[in-house]
Amino acid sequence: MLYSKLFGKTVREAPSDASTISYKLLYQGGFIRESTSGRYFVLPLGQLVQQKIIAIIKDEMDRAGAQEMVSPVLHPLELWKETNRTKTTGFELMRIKDRRGAEFALGGTAEEMFVDVVRKFQISYKDLPFNIYQFSSKFRDELRARGGLLRVREFIMKDAYSFDADESAFKKQYEVMSKTYSAIFERMGFKTIKVESDNGYIGGEYCHEFVVESDAGETTYLTTGDGKYAAHQDVAVFKKDGKNLKEKLEPLKEVEANRGTTMEDGVKLHNKPLWQQIKDVLFVDETGRFILAIIRGDYDVNEIKLKHLSGAIDLRHATNEEIRKKINSEPGFISPVKIKERLNQPQITDERTKKIQLVIIADDSLRTIKNAYGGANKKHKDLFNMNIDRDYKPDVEGDIALAKEGYSTVDGKKLIEKKGIEVGNIFQLGFHYSSKMKGATYIDQQGKEKLYYMGCYGIGIGRTMATVVEKYHDEKGIVWPEAVTPYHVHVIGLDMKEGSVKTQVNKIYKELVDKNIEVLFDDRTEVTAGEKFSDADLIGIPVRLVVSKRTGDKIEYKKRDSKETKLISLDELLKLTK
Repeated sequence: MLYSKLFGKTVREAPSDASTISYKLLYQGGFIRESTSGRYFVLPLGQLVQQKIIAIIKDEMDRAGAQEMVSPVLHPLELWKETNRTKTTGFELMRIKDRRGAEFALGGTAEEMFVDVVRKFQISYKDLPFNIYQFSSKFRDELRARGGLLRVREFIMKDAYSFDADESAFKKQYEVMSKTYSAIFERMGFKTIKVESDNGYIGGEYCHEFVVESDAGETTYLTTGDGKYAAHQDVAVFKKDGKNLKEKLEPLKEVEANRGTTMEDGVKLHNKPLWQQIKDVLFVDETGRFILAIIRGDYDVNEIKLKHLSGAIDLRHATNEEIRKKINSEPGFISPVKIKERLNQPQITDERTKKIQLVIIADDSLRTIKNAYGGANKKHKDLFNMNIDRDYKPDVEGDIALAKEGYSTVDGKKLIEKKGIEVGNIFQLGFHYSSKMKGATYIDQQGKEKLYYMGCYGIGIGRTMATVVEKYHDEKGIVWPEAVTPYHVHVIGLDMKEGSVKTQVNKIYKELVDKNIEVLFDDRTEVTAGEKFSDADLIGIPVRLVVSKRTGDKIEYKKRDSKETKLISLDELLKLTK
């Protein structure tokens, strides 16, 4: 490719909102341009990289026995209604109507579509297992697009869906896909960490992210020094140590509490430890139901865990007005003790006839303390000696605590917090979709219909390209690994107005192309040597070749990740580039 003819040239200025190295360098290098927020043009250089990434993924997926196909981008909305995901995807689901008034979802993920195509066939146990996948555009109405290609509203994804007869067969496929993903990213030059994560609105009981450690990432995960435990902060668990469990239960009593509304105010006033205080956080879900999360004072509530235990889709913090007028309590002084009885008292509200639903969800850390203190549902009043079961009874009890660095795993190892970029994920779906979509069955050996057991597996192509850049760059620009580089050789012609130089460099270019070596040739005549070298460093192709008056009948050879240069002959070059 002649650089003079390449669509998309380098620029010196980065976008003002370029918060990540990958966005800055991919923009400056001429790989991408923004269309609207979260939507990008992938220019020819960027497309060459994406095609290399896709080829690696396809090669490994095919090696694992998966089969490529493609599904429509517009998903009939009735399919999403079958699985109730029209109500569970929140702001991310995008909808559209055609001229006939038919409603569609713009595909953000394709579980329903793949179940739909499979149920169009008479599947038997003899056909199982199989894994089908595609590369297709995905659309998600992200609240905040950021980081260039790291968080977008439109992107290409490889998504795969496996169909098995039962859980034991699925687990084998899940392990195959896990190893396949590790192989895919290893070929691109990544060391990935397999991290337990939340399944979100995809469904199923468990899933894992493949994360590349990077400060640019949005994934916060916790791991141990030996790496045997790694979990996204959304789902990480830790050991909750017992505190004063040998104390006898003291009588519940109300005390004056002329204090502020923070946990620290309670500690300071009563001169009691933070862990002995009950932290009360009131939420409202998408239906208007109130959820009171209560937890030991030195821990924080994990909203993802809380959603799972409560069955909520969306959560927001209750307002001070709601706390006072609907719950009949006081901000900063909420207590689980007799709070539901207060709901039966006259409310200072215009909505008295509305039934107020309140669910109390307790973290199991409240079993590790006795004689807790905290608010009394009245301003400047606190309760001492609150004890679970005796003084309050939660509706639901479980783990809603946010894991943090320094906490210990259940087997006593210290947790270390890290950040990373999620480049892929694998999900156990089980019967989540086949149980909800009519006809999602296969015929077993006894001739009976049975639900098939599913998994799904995704990789974002643009995000992977950005991650390569986040991991492989220096102060001058991108340093592409050979596996995904847009071209393998960057030829630079200097003194191009000299006939002998022009003849030689064109000969070298033709020889390389004839040998099927991917070459970008900077043939520009009105550009300085310094500009050409800067552009080469920015674009980041692995090998730079310079032909000029100074090199004579030799070629200056330099690797992008090395400072060393050497003069070689054309024959030596052809041997090096085999």
